[in-house]
Amino acid sequence: MTTSTVEPLGDYVLTLACLDQPGIVHAVTSFLLENGGNIRESQQFGDRESGRFFMRIDFETAQASDAGMLHAAFATTAAQFEMSYDLWSAQAPYRTLIMCSKQLHCLNDLLFRTSTGDLQIEVPLVVSNHRDAEPMARHYGVDFHHIPITPDTKAEAEAELTALVDDLGIDLVVLARYMQILSDDLCRHLSGRAINIHHSFLPSFKGAKPYHQAFDRGVKLIGATAHYVTGDLDEGPIIEQDVTRVDHTLSPDQLVASGRDVEAQVLSRAVRWHSQTRILLNGRRTVVFR
Repeated sequence: MTTSTVEPLGDYVLTLACLDQPGIVHAVTSFLLENGGNIRESQQFGDRESGRFFMRIDFETAQASDAGMLHAAFATTAAQFEMSYDLWSAQAPYRTLIMCSKQLHCLNDLLFRTSTGDLQIEVPLVVSNHRDAEPMARHYGVDFHHIPITPDTKAEAEAELTALVDDLGIDLVVLARYMQILSDDLCRHLSGRAINIHHSFLPSFKGAKPYHQAFDRGVKLIGATAHYVTGDLDEGPIIEQDVTRVDHTLSPDQLVASGRDVEAQVLSRAVRWHSQTRILLNGRRTVVFR
């Protein structure tokens, strides 16, 4: 006896958020059934504190379709429940602009993971307020753009950056140790699509050489936090955090090296989950469907 199989013609991801109420899952699965969808992965979360419902579904179709058609078709179901939603091809890479300053460990990690296919992103451009990153970007075949910033030129520099983001069709901006504070206007323009990384000592050990300050205080844990960028400095919705244990035998330079490793790992996980659209904003928090 032989078994025939139907090869899927498309792989898509649907994410949605709305007030929690009866009938949501039934309505979504009915839509998928009507459009020849077969669910590969489904995750959902009802937040009792906010009363909101979040869902992510990865589905295949055995009939000809495209993300734009399915996105438009789902609008009727979304309106019924006042959903915010998105629907796109699961294989589509996020166009990602990476920003950095002089510390290049996070940039190198992201570019390497992208070159090996570990991250579902494409990087058309690296932007920096210094030229230190230019050789690394060129090594990976990525264009480099230098935007110097002074207090007097900040507005013009951000206007130049905004134009690049819009002209290149950028889906995600990653601040990979970019040591400049973004204005409130730019934060609003990039809301929900800009990720930052920093050490997890904050609010302690602010300013220069935080790892050396931590060494002086004899800390036993160091870590990193990846979060979405908002106008509240380093206080945007948290995506991922991690820590590693240290002890009295490590020098300040060894603490810095350990911190760099954690920062790179945490940032790459945040970028991966965002590019797979596994993160939904829930007020000041996030829902992460890992």
